Amino acid sequence: MTMENSPKISIEQVAELSTRVIQEVEKAVVGKRGVLQLMMAAFLSSGGHILLEDYPGLAKTLIANSFAMALGMQFKRIQFTPDLLPGDITGGYVFESDQNRFLLRKGPIFTNILLADEINRASPKTQSALLEAMQEYQVTLEGETLPLPEPFIVIATQNPIEYEGTFPLPEAQLDRFMVKLSIGYPSAEEEDEILKRRAERKKDVVPLQAIISAETFLAMRATVEGVYVDPDVRRYMVDLAAKSRSHRQVSVGVSPRGSLALLKLTRAWAAIQGRNYVVPDDIKQFIQPALSHRIILEPSLWDIKKSENTVIVEITQSVPVPVLKPENE
Repeated sequence: MTMENSPKISIEQVAELSTRVIQEVEKAVVGKRGVLQLMMAAFLSSGGHILLEDYPGLAKTLIANSFAMALGMQFKRIQFTPDLLPGDITGGYVFESDQNRFLLRKGPIFTNILLADEINRASPKTQSALLEAMQEYQVTLEGETLPLPEPFIVIATQNPIEYEGTFPLPEAQLDRFMVKLSIGYPSAEEEDEILKRRAERKKDVVPLQAIISAETFLAMRATVEGVYVDPDVRRYMVDLAAKSRSHRQVSVGVSPRGSLALLKLTRAWAAIQGRNYVVPDDIKQFIQPALSHRIILEPSLWDIKKSENTVIVEITQSVPVPVLKPENE
């Protein structure tokens, strides 16, 4: 299924269906609508891979699985470990003695939504098995190039407090994640609601319904591609990326892939809000999640514990926000 032969969907339908998908996911995930909306925008963006970094037990895996069910897509999970091999992800050719020939056994990467759980526990060689898939949407096995299903989205998780026995993601792979998000702890009221629902449900699994199909999802993506971006708004994205490269406390700034991420994400966000044009406030939603993981700070800042998020705030404050003409507001 490709975007060319997907059914046509209006901006209003994109907004309505997105809301219904999020509401379905909220049957399993309590009190995280803001994060779910950001993830929905990433899904609707071409190349919308997501990195979830947070403490254990905060529903990272549950969110990924719930979205897959609500979006009506195939879902597979890989638990990354130090002994995981690239072939465990991509699959390979296996000799079948009864047929006296090699047959292709596809790995779990051949799916719509792939959960790479604790991705930083695998070796760099294994992590790199995802690079071609995340960028080119294909896998090369024994010289043969195999396309991945459409859509193909990677949701990776990692634990920010355990570093022993882990392999930090290389910059090339970090840059391929459209956003880096944290879930956060629930409030006392939200946690009480979680316990209440579990007691009433009398089982762990939350049954969810498929709101849309992969075909409808691709049509929604195609509609998002038509959202208008004013040249001044587009230049604002460019200026944010350029400022990161000249900031005195940044060793390596945001690549053009970062500004492209802002373009894609803000168009999807506008569509989710029912608009066919982007406003500057849309960009503010994504400056941190889209750019913070794409910069490398000067080593001198490591001793004073200055974070990428703090530097991104300084960059945001130093770039003037464009004022749109009344007819575009």
